[in-house]
Amino acid sequence: MTIASARDRTRVVHGGILALLLALLTVVPGCGKDRSDTLPGGTNVSIQLQSPAFQEGETIPKQYTGDGKDPSPPLRWADPPDRTKSFALICDDPDAPKGTWTHWLLFNLPADQRELTEGVPTSETLTGGGKQGKNDFGNIGYGGPAPPRGKPHRYYFRLYALDTELDLPAGVGRDQLVAAMKGHVLAEGQLMGLYGR
Repeated sequence: MTIASARDRTRVVHGGILALLLALLTVVPGCGKDRSDTLPGGTNVSIQLQSPAFQEGETIPKQYTGDGKDPSPPLRWADPPDRTKSFALICDDPDAPKGTWTHWLLFNLPADQRELTEGVPTSETLTGGGKQGKNDFGNIGYGGPAPPRGKPHRYYFRLYALDTELDLPAGVGRDQLVAAMKGHVLAEGQLMGLYGR
């Protein structure tokens, strides 16, 4: 066997091992990806989502965090597609030490709604329509940023326009909400804010 063919065989073996490891990472639950990969969407129709409290990529004011009074920040959005029947919103932190941390779950917001005022009550159902799920703190409603000390974390507010109302009870978790939304997303919007200690 020549030196060149020995090198080729080594490359093939190493390539096969690498392919096997990558395959295992995609099969083993919780390995190689975080929960943000399971989000619904994938549509190229976007809705502008913004907040009067902070701009895209800016620091979320302390008052909307676990270091302040912790009300939910105000959010506003543009008109969705005509077939929209409801909205859902997920707020999460993909930089959390144990993987993506869910801070807020809202769904079945009325199709004619265009904003959430500051301090949405932490109740299962909302006046005027809408339900809230359980965040990863184990509570209903919004739970603001409370990262460990170090580099600032990113907090994504993602709004989804859906072609249906979801047949889910209040208090559901993220996985149930995401599963129910799949195949129903008409458009989506995103706003990202930073917070660190």
